[in-house]
Amino acid sequence: MSLPIHPIMEQSFAVIDREIGSHNFSPNEYAIVRRVIHSTADFEFKQLIRFTPGAIEAGIAAIRCRVPIVTDVGMVKQGVVGLVSQTFDNPLFSAVEMAQTALPGKTRTETGLLQCWREFPEAIFAIGNAPTALLALCTELLEASVQPALVIGVPVGFISVVESKAALASTTVPQIRVEGRKGGSPVAAAILNALIVLASEE
Repeated sequence: MSLPIHPIMEQSFAVIDREIGSHNFSPNEYAIVRRVIHSTADFEFKQLIRFTPGAIEAGIAAIRCRVPIVTDVGMVKQGVVGLVSQTFDNPLFSAVEMAQTALPGKTRTETGLLQCWREFPEAIFAIGNAPTALLALCTELLEASVQPALVIGVPVGFISVVESKAALASTTVPQIRVEGRKGGSPVAAAILNALIVLASEE
């Protein structure tokens, strides 16, 4: 299936193509990087985004197989629900919406993410806001017999953000992450939407 591109997005992509300069991204990597830059107007993501070998292919395969997609917060979910419903209609969950209350010593997002992990360990996990949720997931991955199809680890901020991304980097799970403090819900949604488009095109 071929998804239409809005003319303004097409023009924006053309601007990015002119301004990004030389790079060594593969076509699929560049499709993701370009969409992240489009959503943020921040070319620094060219230096910050990381892909583990096979991560994009794993994400595309999982989307086509309609595996669940778990986001940390509702903003990421809302940012992808349109393309998800137009294409493969994967089950889509927001961790914070899944948790009625927080477990003692945990945030509500962390609580909901652990609940989703127990129900859908093979899911795609996209974390754009809550480093506590990413840290909790990485702790579970240490002894997990089932690995997620893909983890998108791009929380933003100052507290536990860099540490959570380092924890993800130390795992063997297929992953797309952003180094440093930058990231956010728009970045997580952009990465997911780019993967959905790639899954639809190939």
